[in-house]
Amino acid sequence: MNRTLFSLFSLLFCAVFGQAQSIKSPDEFLGYPLGSRFTPQHKVISYFDYVSKASSSVKIQRYGETYEHRPLEVAIVASAENSSKLEDIRMNNLKLAGIQQGTASETQPIIVWLSYNVHGNEAVSTEASMRVLYELINPANKQTKEWLKNTIVIIDPCLNPDGHDRYVNFYTERVGKEANVNIATREHQEPWPGGRPNHYLFDLNRDWAWQTQQETQHRMALYNQWLPQIHVDFHEMGINEPYFFAPAAAPYHEALTTWQRDFQVMIGKNNAKYFDQNNWLYFTKEVFDLFYPSYGDTYPMFNGAIGMTYEQGGSGRAGLGVITREGDTLTLAKRIDHHFTTSLSTIEIASQNAGKAVKEFKNYFASAKSNPKGPYKSYVIKGDNFAKLQDFAKLLDRNGIEYGYGSAVKSASGLNYITGKTESFSIEKNDMVISSYQPKSVFLNVLFEPQPKLVDSITYDLTSWALPYSWGLHSYASSASLKPASKTYSKEEKMMIQVQPVAYLCEWNSSASAKFLSALLKNKVNVRFSETEFEVNDKMYTPGTLIITRSGNQGVGDQFDNIVKENAKNFGVELNMTLTAFVNKGPDLGSSSVHMIKAPKVAVLMGDDVSENAFGEVWHFFDQQLNYPIDVIDAGTFSRVKLSDYDVVILPNGSYSFLSVDKEFGKIKDWLNGGGRLIAMEYAVAQLAGKTGISLKTKTEAEETAKTEDVSVIKYQSRARGDLSETSIGSIYKIKLDNSHPLAFGYKDAYFSLRQDVNTYQFLPKGNWNVGVIGENGLVSGFVGYKAKSKLKNTLIFGVEESGRGQIVYLADNPLFRSFWESGKLLFSNAVFLVGQE
Repeated sequence: MNRTLFSLFSLLFCAVFGQAQSIKSPDEFLGYPLGSRFTPQHKVISYFDYVSKASSSVKIQRYGETYEHRPLEVAIVASAENSSKLEDIRMNNLKLAGIQQGTASETQPIIVWLSYNVHGNEAVSTEASMRVLYELINPANKQTKEWLKNTIVIIDPCLNPDGHDRYVNFYTERVGKEANVNIATREHQEPWPGGRPNHYLFDLNRDWAWQTQQETQHRMALYNQWLPQIHVDFHEMGINEPYFFAPAAAPYHEALTTWQRDFQVMIGKNNAKYFDQNNWLYFTKEVFDLFYPSYGDTYPMFNGAIGMTYEQGGSGRAGLGVITREGDTLTLAKRIDHHFTTSLSTIEIASQNAGKAVKEFKNYFASAKSNPKGPYKSYVIKGDNFAKLQDFAKLLDRNGIEYGYGSAVKSASGLNYITGKTESFSIEKNDMVISSYQPKSVFLNVLFEPQPKLVDSITYDLTSWALPYSWGLHSYASSASLKPASKTYSKEEKMMIQVQPVAYLCEWNSSASAKFLSALLKNKVNVRFSETEFEVNDKMYTPGTLIITRSGNQGVGDQFDNIVKENAKNFGVELNMTLTAFVNKGPDLGSSSVHMIKAPKVAVLMGDDVSENAFGEVWHFFDQQLNYPIDVIDAGTFSRVKLSDYDVVILPNGSYSFLSVDKEFGKIKDWLNGGGRLIAMEYAVAQLAGKTGISLKTKTEAEETAKTEDVSVIKYQSRARGDLSETSIGSIYKIKLDNSHPLAFGYKDAYFSLRQDVNTYQFLPKGNWNVGVIGENGLVSGFVGYKAKSKLKNTLIFGVEESGRGQIVYLADNPLFRSFWESGKLLFSNAVFLVGQE
């Protein structure tokens, strides 16, 4: 009996010990070799979960889910010793950064974070992540065991699971028994919108700082709980490109340190060593710069890390294999090899320099807190719009930026972002005060800098982005050190007298106002607005003010007051009441100047004719922010749409084939004449300009420059710069507004707009409305070529053309850009809800 029990225990021990010694590789677990097919996300998650159960060195942390409810998770890989004290290491790291209080030890492990597959159709990196995970815990790999003694590796196998699976499903259903390497075949032709973006068709690689998307918000919350010393963002590019790794290209933002740039070079040389051994081609320093702050390389850089982009040739057109222009076959297996190699190479060089990297990390934040760089030591945001300020505070919170309200100093001087001049200003108790003397001051100053210093005009993205402009905040940047007096906004809660007012009044001054309106309309509450200013109860109300009268809302019943008050509270808008419809100044509430807002039936076009990102911005705004119903219609089926079913049709940035068909355009004109409203955005405006029956015309470009330009002196190697004279690379312009028009209600007389092209339009003729224009000198910040700068003078940006009983709203600049251009959301809401209401 005892001998039998002993035998059973022996067998059990052998089974357990054998399992610990032989963790399955990805090939063994999946049942196919990596590179022979694409792996759906649920199988990737299954492998990561399996490894965490089989190895004590791997901890899985689920940090959220996507819009399509796929899980988001990271694997935290460490030695057995470090794995048992991960929380202590994490907290010590935050103490090193000054984020947490307390004494920190510099002898902690270096933290390396590897982010794979932020663009869904760049799917090779997710495949590589499984191989990287396995080799880190592979008992036979002595190198990785040595690295993990002083290195913690955080692996995010897929930042964009929704886009990843969209691509994998597309490819899997089109590939045959064997992959076809001819790029002309269907398995290499992704249908719209492709797998690159997330569910709402946002580019998550440009969302790091703004955090408009659910996936980004979840991930950045975890990222800022760790603050790694090294972060790598894995990508793919065109099939004919080899491989890109650090060091990055110019322009480098001036906030980057010498250590950050030098260590990029060290990492790059280590990568090059392994690529040279395998005769793999690569390039560095040419394309991917470190300027715009919302990328997967720049955001870490401005937060104390060494941030890098690695790009493998391939992307969505490569599939399992494709013939390149050199005649070689680029396979998925080869692409996995390359990302796998740079992953391990980066961990290796990090481990070899762990002590130095951790010390520099500590010094970075200590210097930021005690001696912040840049001319501005404080920022003051006027606290006259509670709802907008509270939303802005959420953005600062997500990025770990400290702020408060009021100041012991009651006045100061600084740059007024609106006027562009240095002025004296007062500091009230509810003004937001942000001091640069904090750990995150580098990132703070980058986000607020009015004029980013661009040392090279060839850059990959925006050249200006300052939050006071993008949010439309009345702000000052001061060289004085101002400290907030309080951590909280002292909002005085108004006592609503327990009576039934004639009307509730809500000022129209932020996207919160639009959300409030949307909620009321969905609850069948009738809402009015005034087209002129008026005074009641000794308070002036600007045009656009929402007026919710008891009269006309009997159908809501006894819940009328509760619906109005609860939604005002939910969205943080200030609600006032009046016991009379008789006003002190301006039109009474029953005047013809007070218009009922009809809840519009809205259609938004999507499909092959439309930019997927532009459509996604509109869709996300309605679906996730306004929570207002819309109909999404494929532009390819537009000819079958019954336009009379809609009050508003939105054309996001795109090139619409039906606009070139006279019959279809005539159908649109008839609908407009009957009272429809067409909102055209960006290139859709260009398509409409000059069409028969359309008043909008493009500007005629002066030819003086072309006549005098000596093209013979332009060198071939400078050809890329030749086009820069005619471009605007994400620059900010000050737009003069006619805020007496409903399209500009809720604004002062100026709006800061992001210019990304040089399409220019003449002012609309009499009978139409030039609501937003660039004057003689509207450039505020960012790069604009000298030819483009001249061309953009005296140009229409926002306008309304009357067409019978309807209107065409022209939005030549995108007010919803990446959903981070917060100040434009009210203007877009005006176009949807207020323009054309009678």
